[in-house]
Amino acid sequence: MPHRHPLLHSIDSPADLRALAEPQLQQLAGELRSFLIDCVSQTGGHLAAGLGVVELTIALHYCFDTPRDRLVWDVGHQAYPHKILTGRRAQMCSLRQEGGLSGFPKRSESPYDCFGVGHSSTSISAAVGMALAARQHGERRQVVAVIGDGALSGGMAFEALNHAGALDVDLMVILNDNKMSISPPVGAISNHLSRLLSGKLYTSVREGGKSALKAMPQLREFVGRWEEHMKGMVMGGTLFEELGFNYIGPIDGHDIPSLIRTLRNMRGIPGPRLLHVVTQKGHGYEPAEGEPVTYHGVTPFDRHTGRLHKGAPGSPSYTQIFGQWLCDTAELDPRLVGITPAMCEGSGLTAFAKRYPERFFDVGIAEQHAVTLAAGMACDGLKPVVAIYSSFLQRAYDQLIHDVCLQDLDVTFAVDRGGLVGADGATHAGSFDLSFARPIPNLLILAPSDENECRAMLRTAYEYPGPALVRYPRGSGRGVAIDPATPALPIGRGRLLREGRHCAMLAFGSLVGPALAAAEGLDATVADMRFVKPLDEDLILDLAQGHDLLVTLEENAIAGGAGSAVSELLSERGVLVRCIHLGLPDRNVEHAEQPAQLAMCGLDAAGITARVYAELDRLGLAPAPRPIGAATA
Repeated sequence: MPHRHPLLHSIDSPADLRALAEPQLQQLAGELRSFLIDCVSQTGGHLAAGLGVVELTIALHYCFDTPRDRLVWDVGHQAYPHKILTGRRAQMCSLRQEGGLSGFPKRSESPYDCFGVGHSSTSISAAVGMALAARQHGERRQVVAVIGDGALSGGMAFEALNHAGALDVDLMVILNDNKMSISPPVGAISNHLSRLLSGKLYTSVREGGKSALKAMPQLREFVGRWEEHMKGMVMGGTLFEELGFNYIGPIDGHDIPSLIRTLRNMRGIPGPRLLHVVTQKGHGYEPAEGEPVTYHGVTPFDRHTGRLHKGAPGSPSYTQIFGQWLCDTAELDPRLVGITPAMCEGSGLTAFAKRYPERFFDVGIAEQHAVTLAAGMACDGLKPVVAIYSSFLQRAYDQLIHDVCLQDLDVTFAVDRGGLVGADGATHAGSFDLSFARPIPNLLILAPSDENECRAMLRTAYEYPGPALVRYPRGSGRGVAIDPATPALPIGRGRLLREGRHCAMLAFGSLVGPALAAAEGLDATVADMRFVKPLDEDLILDLAQGHDLLVTLEENAIAGGAGSAVSELLSERGVLVRCIHLGLPDRNVEHAEQPAQLAMCGLDAAGITARVYAELDRLGLAPAPRPIGAATA
């Protein structure tokens, strides 16, 4: 596409960008935006956030000496323009594909990605650490953190702001406000005030005044308060000033000349500084401007019409099954409330939020608060359901232990994205939830193997009078019909799906399907264990007594997972039987399609067959080879 983007194709690094004349940057912004739309329309990925920071990204690399100056992105959804300008333009069409670029900043991918991210609210903490390291080494460099107004709702961001202000560390924070949630619309007057307040005259007077007033502490305090209140009256930055930051803004984040002048002025201001820029999510692409939530993360689409390419209708996703169950249960039980940390659409709560707005609580990017909020509600008679991604629940581990499970409170956790997640890669993989949840007392843990089991387990967890966690994978199930009248399951009881010889596969959750496929060629027994905690001890002991080999399967880290629980039981009961555990390996599984990821880990039917056959062969029990899917004699 060089003929469509001539200026962009001359940029192979930020050094090339800094060689441009300032008037050329507007043309570059248009080409960068067009190229970004071209790429994401082919690969899918995060679009609206990146479109909103095109001008800001150009201005930052134009004004700062990256990578020597550190540029830390929060979350990473908005970092695609950054990737394009930092030598990865030619690889953008491999985005989020196996062997291609990550959808997030990644230290091993580029020296310009100084901090790897996947979840939010970490940028300021990391930037403070880098600023302190520079000071410790006696190096002079700029450190800039870019954080969105949504990510600012994470408590970690405020912890970092509070620490940085107290340290008086040399740091710049860019607050990218793309929801107008902090300030009213801005215009020429606000831009002028921002440039004025970041300029040399104001800075000289401010710093000189501080020196002159050192001997007059009472007058110094009065002048400081006057300055803060005057700035707060016109710009709303008093909060950041109280935290120790020199607040500048708000400024139009799509006005390149104003951005450049303000950034250059602020570069010379010592100490913690915060620049508040206002941007539009999806800016410059009409479909994304009109529906920024829809175009936040997209499948491939027609770049001319914006129409998303959707596959043929298939089985409902586990997320959709949860959303329908939640609405159905809320209709019957007025005590039910739904809670999510900023993942209404992703967790399947959209319909519930519309039907029961007074019972829906989106707490923002605040996972810890979401869990303790649920605990407080449960204390006073409500029945909270927390819809949360597995990798997000990691951030609320302390609250899960202390605030819910220690008090044995009636909270249901609907944990989405358990296991591998495809193109989002290692940052979003739910690799550890079974391992970190299993040791917690009072917690019921269920893992559905198909669509109907998912609905039944949600009901089971909800009716259980204590903390319960239902963990299901990303995507669709095995095509099993859903019966809304399916009753709750008996606690701690699995089910036998297939009887065979020599080998018994104890499958947890999503790996029941591959286990059944592999079992055909191995003539193996297959049990759907259903519960990770409590285990069906009777079923496990019976299978151990009647088989020479037990194989546990789970889409979770092997260490400390469901398989470990089985081995602990066998050891405790003194049962001697050969047992092998199949699960996620002790490494980060990089982004690829989910079936490819399973194959990488040996957790597809072929991989399971090969591993189990090898073990049976070692024991002298291997059956005659049969193709996967062949009928059992």
